Amino acid sequence: MLLTVEDLRVSYDNIKALHGVSFRIDEGEIVCIIGANGAGKSTTLRAISRLVPVEAGTKMTFLGRDLLQYPADKVVSELGISHVPEGRRLFDNLTVMENLRLATFARKDGKAIGNDLERVFSIFRRLSERQDQKAGTLSGGEQQMLAVGRAFMSGRKIMLLDEPSMGLAPLLMMNVFDSLAEINREGTTILVVEQNARMALQFAGRGYVLENGRVVLEGRSGELLADPRVKKAYLGG
Repeated sequence: MLLTVEDLRVSYDNIKALHGVSFRIDEGEIVCIIGANGAGKSTTLRAISRLVPVEAGTKMTFLGRDLLQYPADKVVSELGISHVPEGRRLFDNLTVMENLRLATFARKDGKAIGNDLERVFSIFRRLSERQDQKAGTLSGGEQQMLAVGRAFMSGRKIMLLDEPSMGLAPLLMMNVFDSLAEINREGTTILVVEQNARMALQFAGRGYVLENGRVVLEGRSGELLADPRVKKAYLGG
């Protein structure tokens, strides 16, 4: 088991955001979490990345290690958990290359860094053409590619992606998901949270449905796509 989350509880002041969320991810999987705005999807990823405090009783392990013992920076550098946040959060005044290089700050494997950089540019050819362009001047789709590329460069074992389709035209959205599928085929496990339920379930092998901070459904993606409750709530029918 790569990642296990048990009884995840998070509150913001007096507001309960997550009420005992539990799920698991095996190595090499693509898993999605779908749900409406405010369901707790982003909070779940932020909790795994140790960006928000969790409540007593929460258990999270990664490759058998207790995630709660790691601060946010060590989650990336020591465990290999990369997070692509909602809104991308790039360094707008730095170039594409500088953004990618910054993601390798904790890595010592120079040859592998060079190989990963070549791979990013082969997967995202637009980034290769814009290496010296400032991130803030890129299109929305190019910025999403750079955000994924930056996560790739950090030495990832798993990528957490928060709303990767947000603000993208359909063709660009498909390109991003196709690239993520290629990254997964090369060995990177992916956990994606999405409001675009159909796209997420078509992309992932398994899924969890989050409502009001609770997992209400889980299963293979095909099962969830065919579930009348999912159709009614998230698929327009």
